[in-house]
Amino acid sequence: MATAEHKHPNYIAIWIYLAVLTGVELVVALLHFLPRQMLIGALIFLAIWKALLVALYFMHLRFEPKRLVVMVLAPLPLAVILVLFVMTEFGK
Repeated sequence: MATAEHKHPNYIAIWIYLAVLTGVELVVALLHFLPRQMLIGALIFLAIWKALLVALYFMHLRFEPKRLVVMVLAPLPLAVILVLFVMTEFGK
């Protein structure tokens, strides 16, 4: 099986991007005038964005065959369901 060569990503730029997203998370967490559900939704969105960056570049999923990516992404709907159930439990 021949392996295709790929361009190495700029890990320093990705690290800086992750640091900026962490700073944005801190700012969003300190915005007390936002409704609680909007605040939680924004923080979850930013956390998923950061997790995708780590998975794609530092775990090298961006350069893997599509079937491996599908295998990794298949359990994500279950994780979303779990998060939604936990969020509704705290809402009561």
